[in-house]
Amino acid sequence: ALVVDGVDAVSQRLGRKPKILVAKMGQDGHDRGANVVSSAFTDMGFDVISGPLFQTPAETRDLALSENVDAVGASSLAAGHKTLIPELIDLLKEAGRGDIKIFAGGVIPAKDYEFLRKSGVVGIYGPGSNIVECAADILRLLGHNMPPEEEAAE
Repeated sequence: ALVVDGVDAVSQRLGRKPKILVAKMGQDGHDRGANVVSSAFTDMGFDVISGPLFQTPAETRDLALSENVDAVGASSLAAGHKTLIPELIDLLKEAGRGDIKIFAGGVIPAKDYEFLRKSGVVGIYGPGSNIVECAADILRLLGHNMPPEEEAAE
């Protein structure tokens, strides 16, 4: 309920629901995880755009810009994360939208987390991440103060 309240608060501030693009870039045909995330975020009140499989970073940028999203969740299972995600971040910056928050999800080796954070990724969620905590993090980064985890009763 805290996340739903947070979505409502952000919606009031923005004048619309917070909007995220779930992007599936590169050669990875696995989209079950991305679809689960899209469905869960929709259930929590986000406006979710689910990008097609096999997008290039440029296609993802174009979709993010045309849909005027607040954040992009980049799903990665096929090890394209070290090239595709930084390229997307650079393309958004060049387009004047460096404000769009970029999250990474999927199977990403822990040794690559620091590289991605330095590239501008604001949150990384691997398999088994708590989807409600992911949503709370995204709301925090979009400027709504969610209570800390210990206050969020399970």
